[in-house]
Amino acid sequence: MRTAYSFIIVVVLSTITSCSKSRDKAVNPPEPLHPDKFLKYTIFKGQQYSDKNFIATVEYDELKFLVKFDSSAIYQTIDPANQADINKLYGFSDNNAQHQDFSARFGWCWNKDSLRLFAYIYNNGVRSSKQLGVINIGTEYNCAIKVSDSTYIFKLDDKVQTMKRSSTTPKGKGYKLYPYFGGNETAPHDIHIWIDEQ
Repeated sequence: MRTAYSFIIVVVLSTITSCSKSRDKAVNPPEPLHPDKFLKYTIFKGQQYSDKNFIATVEYDELKFLVKFDSSAIYQTIDPANQADINKLYGFSDNNAQHQDFSARFGWCWNKDSLRLFAYIYNNGVRSSKQLGVINIGTEYNCAIKVSDSTYIFKLDDKVQTMKRSSTTPKGKGYKLYPYFGGNETAPHDIHIWIDEQ
């Protein structure tokens, strides 16, 4: 009887121990090798600013980030003349000034049935832009803006475009700039953009 009782205790204890171990695994699953660090920005219908528009001062030698768009990046403007207007993606003001005086950022638009990215800057209040390339919806892209004395170096994966820089600060110094729709019009529907700053 005593032997049978001891056997039951051993079986019960081993069952409890094994349950405890599997419960620990369920409560603390292993970390994924590449966790999704993307932050989702939404520009709601009828708005221009994104839902995340934090005040953040910055000082960059180089701003690097990953970006991806979904099908909400496809839109039609009310006035067809506004279809080529460049929406703002991500970047920074420069020279310790307002962004419409000095800044560098990526821009984007849906035009001619394609999603297009741009280098978009202000120098002494003068705006200029250059198309960097056509990108695919749902694909991640590496983006960077490097500050080099009198030049901004924009990178879209392996494509490089230089733009003049009139700022006098040694680094890109100002505040962060977030997704913004327009141009003259507001977002025609909710637009979602995912950004992972590196």
